[in-house]
Amino acid sequence: MSTRHGLPTTGQKPPLFTTYLEMQSPEQLRPKRCPDARFQVREQKEPNWVFNRDLYFAVGEQWQWTDKRPWTDDQWKEYAFGPELRTFAAYYDGELAGYYELRSDAEGGVEIAYFGLLPEFIGRDLGGHLLTSAIEEAWSPESIRGITPKRVWVHPCNRDHPQALANYQARGMVVYKVEETVQ
Repeated sequence: MSTRHGLPTTGQKPPLFTTYLEMQSPEQLRPKRCPDARFQVREQKEPNWVFNRDLYFAVGEQWQWTDKRPWTDDQWKEYAFGPELRTFAAYYDGELAGYYELRSDAEGGVEIAYFGLLPEFIGRDLGGHLLTSAIEEAWSPESIRGITPKRVWVHPCNRDHPQALANYQARGMVVYKVEETVQ
């Protein structure tokens, strides 16, 4: 295998850089509000593993999300019905626009596990509004069975939307670790 210039390649993918960000107080949030009433976010009160699976694939395909691609239906069911998971859907003018998942962790924090917009809603200035909703919901006592979390955290990577990291930082999240994985 070689490059277009005839140089040999190793066949390796570029390294994966994962950035870990957190917020240790709800006062750190710098919200971005959506003045358009057509944009709404609602919690999926009843677990629906098909919804989680389909949104994972629809949102994550262009960003090469691969960690859950090989999962069986049973694995998706176990994940979606876990008591630590809450799922929210974003709608624009009644049409599904994106989603996020919040997952409580063993240390008393809440992870924004998955977050994103469907391709046709990217570039419409909705990401900051959706992230504001995710962070506000993560800080709510309902996130961990009536207890306010110790922190809210997320771990985007260099394969996510080019503005993902900037959006997290603009909302007030702070980098605490960066990992490189050679693939």
